[in-house]
Amino acid sequence: MTADLIMRPFRLWPTWLVRAFPIGIVVLVGAVDFATGHEILLSTFYLVAVAFAAWTAGRRFALLVAILSVAAWLLGDFAAGAVYPRALVPAWNAAIIFAFYLVVIALLARLHDMHLDLERRVQARTVALTEEIAERERLEREILDVGERERRRVGRDLHDTLGQLLTGTALAGQVLTEKLAAASIEEAEEATKIVALVEEAVELTRRLARGLDPIEIEAGGLSQGLRELALQTSRLGPTCCEFEAGGDRTVRDRATATHLYRITQEAISNAIKHGRARHIQIRLEEAAGGVRLQVSDDGVGLRKNGAHSEGMGLRIMSHRAAVMGGSFRIRAEAAGGTTVSCEVPNP
Repeated sequence: MTADLIMRPFRLWPTWLVRAFPIGIVVLVGAVDFATGHEILLSTFYLVAVAFAAWTAGRRFALLVAILSVAAWLLGDFAAGAVYPRALVPAWNAAIIFAFYLVVIALLARLHDMHLDLERRVQARTVALTEEIAERERLEREILDVGERERRRVGRDLHDTLGQLLTGTALAGQVLTEKLAAASIEEAEEATKIVALVEEAVELTRRLARGLDPIEIEAGGLSQGLRELALQTSRLGPTCCEFEAGGDRTVRDRATATHLYRITQEAISNAIKHGRARHIQIRLEEAAGGVRLQVSDDGVGLRKNGAHSEGMGLRIMSHRAAVMGGSFRIRAEAAGGTTVSCEVPNP
């Protein structure tokens, strides 16, 4: 890895320069070798050119550089006046140095091949992981979409079947109550109570159906759904919940609108349950290329190592934002309270 970091800048060089560079080193070291005389051995410095060639240009070119290095060393020594007692001595020395260069070439070439193979494996694994992550994200989106579709189906079934049945029961009970009252029968009052209970069941069924299928894109979309959610939250408890919209906040994609609505629901639930908030502000506004949702409260704020800071709800909200390709952030305000912010593109 260290050798690759050193050699990485040379990958940008053209081929002719990569091949000319080690030859230039050989010429330079040969000139120095000639200038310093044959008493000083500089054969090791030729190794720089040999190693560079082996790593950048391959075995064959490195072998050529090794031959040139040995030749330059011998010529430099002879030109400097070196005298050997036997002709075999320079040949033997050249063979030893050349063998040393061959070992270095073999080791570096093998190391380079292993490095290239590792890079190919890493690239292949990276591609596989990228495809796997993309497939997982697609499956996560599909699972969420299937869940939302099933919720909508159940909500519509509640509204269209159970709601209608209860409404018919309430009407029949009302008719019976009127008949009992006209006949001055004492049970008329009890029948009136039964009708009231059935009407409460009708209203409860409608609220359940609305909670399961809260957003109608054609009928006001996300803004209308959040406004009704704020009103419902204010009606059901001591917490005052308000909705504010800024700019053209139309969310055209139903899945995105549903995810933002569910994030708001969870943020409100956390603010009331964990933060004990008395006032909640929902704001939907335009952002750069998308929309931004903010839910602020005046509760106790985030608690370290608590359910509020590490709960499943926050992970689900963050996951929904990631599925939409957006960002999710939660922060504690200096004046107290918590702000949940989600910014997503508007497809």
